[in-house]
Amino acid sequence: MQKVSVTELTHLLEQELIRQGYKDSTLKYYRDIWKRITAYFEERGEIYFSEAIAMEYVDKKCDYFAKEKAGLLTQSNSYLFRVVRMLGDFQQHGVVQRRYMRSLSRINDEENKQCLDAFLEYCKASEYAVSTQKSYRRTAENLLSFLEARNIPLEALNANTLTDFVKTLLGYSYKMVEFVLCGTRAFLRFLYSENYLLIDWSGALPNMQTRKQTRIPSVWNPDDLQKLISAIDRGNPCGKRDYAIILLVTRLGLRSIDVKRLTFENFNWNDNYLEFSQSKTSAPVRLPLLKDVGWAVIDYLQNGRPISESSYVFLRHVAPIEPFSDDDHLHQMIMKYIRLAKIRISNKKVGMHSLRHTLASTLLEQHQPIEIISDILGHQSVESTPIYLKSSLSLLRECTLNPEVE
Repeated sequence: MQKVSVTELTHLLEQELIRQGYKDSTLKYYRDIWKRITAYFEERGEIYFSEAIAMEYVDKKCDYFAKEKAGLLTQSNSYLFRVVRMLGDFQQHGVVQRRYMRSLSRINDEENKQCLDAFLEYCKASEYAVSTQKSYRRTAENLLSFLEARNIPLEALNANTLTDFVKTLLGYSYKMVEFVLCGTRAFLRFLYSENYLLIDWSGALPNMQTRKQTRIPSVWNPDDLQKLISAIDRGNPCGKRDYAIILLVTRLGLRSIDVKRLTFENFNWNDNYLEFSQSKTSAPVRLPLLKDVGWAVIDYLQNGRPISESSYVFLRHVAPIEPFSDDDHLHQMIMKYIRLAKIRISNKKVGMHSLRHTLASTLLEQHQPIEIISDILGHQSVESTPIYLKSSLSLLRECTLNPEVE
C-alpha cells in the first residue's frame, strides 16, 4: 500500500472490516481507539502512520511492555496492542491478514464460500487430522480473503499474487510459515484438480527465507516449575482440574489440545496406561499412567468435575458447562498460577507448550534415547526432537565438536 495518512489508513481499514462483517459495536470500539491514536500522531506532528510511533502510544497509554514482561497484561491492554498490529498489517499488505475475530467469515463471495466448503470436504476425504483440516481451511480462507480484499477473482490468481500473499507471512515463526505454505500448496492443488484454476500454481508458490529451528524452546527452571504447581489450590474444583491438566502436560508431555480431548475411554485404569490418537498427527500413543498423574485425575473426577453427560474428562466450570474449545490454548490457566506464585517471567513464551518443552529437555538431560523421547512427545520424526538440545547448556557442552575428527 502506498504511503497514506493515519486518517486515510483508518478509513480504508474500516471499509475492509465492514466487508468482513464486523459488528457495529466492534467498529465503534476500533473507531474510538483510532481517534486517540490519530490525535497522538497529530501531537507529534506526524502525518503518516508508523507502527513504531503507534507502539510508543500503546506503551505510554498502559505501560504495555513492562506489564508484558511481568505477566500483568489485562485484556484491554492486549486489545489495544492488537489494534495497532492490525493497522501495521493493513498498511504493509492492504489486507487484515492476522485473524483477530475467529468467529467471523471474512469471505463475501458465494462462489468462494462454496469453494472453501468443498476444500474442507476434500481434506476430510484425504483423511487429514482434524487439526490439520481446520488449519488448512483457515489458510485457504486467508488466501481467498486476500484476493477479495484486492478485488482479484479466484480464476485470475497468478504467481505475482501468490508472492504478495506470501509476503504477509513476514515476521512469523519458521514453523508457522512452513505450515501455511504447506496448506496453501494443498489448496492450490485442490483448485487445479477441481478445475477452479487452469494452472497448477502449487509449484510456483515462493519459499520464504526463514531459519529452521533457530529459536530456542521456552523451558522452565525446576524451581519455578515447582512454584507453579505448588500455587494451585487443590482444595477447590477448578484447582483439582487445573492440577490434573498441568501434570498431564509436565509429566507425560501431552499437547494441550490432546488433554482437552481426553475422554473416559482413553484411560485404562486396570493396566495403568493412557491411550489416545494425537490430534496433530492422528498417530496412536500409549503412555504409562504415572501414579501422581492418575491420582490427580481421579481426584478431579470424584471431587471436582461438574455433573455432565459429556464424555470429555475436562470441562469448563462456568456456564455453559462444556468441554474447552479447540481454540482455547489454556494460556490463561498458566498465567493465573504464574501470578499467584509471583514468578518473574522473561520474554520467552510461557504457555502450556513450554511445559512440554521442559519435559523434553529434562529427558534429554537424563540421556534418554531420542527415539524414546520422540515417541513420548508424539513426534512424527526424530528430527524434531534434537531442537530441545538448544535449551540445555549442559547438553550443548557435551555436543562440542572435536576439531581433530573429520
